[in-house]
Amino acid sequence: MPSSPENTFLKSSFLAVVVLFCIGPFVYLIGLSFVTSWPYPSILPESYSVDLWARMLTGSGALVSSFFLSLLISLIVAATSTSAGFMTGKYIAYHKHKSLLLFLAYVPYIMSPVILGTCLMYLYIKGNLTGSTVGVILAQTMFAYGFSIVFFSAFWNHRIRALEDLVYTLGGSVVHAYKTVLLPISKNALLICFFQTFLISWFQYGLTLLIGSGKVQTLPIKVYEYVGEANIYYAALASCLLVLPPALLLWANKRFVFKTV
Repeated sequence: MPSSPENTFLKSSFLAVVVLFCIGPFVYLIGLSFVTSWPYPSILPESYSVDLWARMLTGSGALVSSFFLSLLISLIVAATSTSAGFMTGKYIAYHKHKSLLLFLAYVPYIMSPVILGTCLMYLYIKGNLTGSTVGVILAQTMFAYGFSIVFFSAFWNHRIRALEDLVYTLGGSVVHAYKTVLLPISKNALLICFFQTFLISWFQYGLTLLIGSGKVQTLPIKVYEYVGEANIYYAALASCLLVLPPALLLWANKRFVFKTV
């Protein structure tokens, strides 16, 4: 039966409210990044300008360097933890003590990143890693690697192992097994894990601040810094940059992962 006009109106209204609820915060952040004056109690801003965006795009501000630093750290953490977790997850999935080894992979998540980082701070100090980008990468990789192991330990199963054994039975080498079977069937899983570990690193604040000692100025650090200074317009601009990679990853997930599932 066709829907009545009342039901159609209700569905359209509900959909409009959901869409507004989802995109409203992003529209607000983008709009706020163009505001230069919004005194209380004015309902609308008094003046707008593209100066903040122009300054950022020309590279004259600190946001550009923070953005690319965060991007570099997140890409390294995601690539390292995904590739290492892929192999480690396989080893654990087929090990006779799988439950114990998988439990150890959950250890970094027993406590918060800041508390665990504080417990390991002595090691970072002795290794002269505090206040350095390398130290931040190692600290973030510790958590992303644990996630990757848990993720891939569920991926490896008896069916995939049987396919791998079939390659060896037909005379193929380890390289052939990965090139012709294992990597093609795990492409989507690798992409999903890479996206997830990238986001783990991208939004990391507490551990980065602790291990980086405030010297590694990633984008989340800059956002909190601007918020603490009550510099809402710079905070809005930094927040726009902060949500850009997750938005692109969401599009990539829909375009390259879920489309092929």
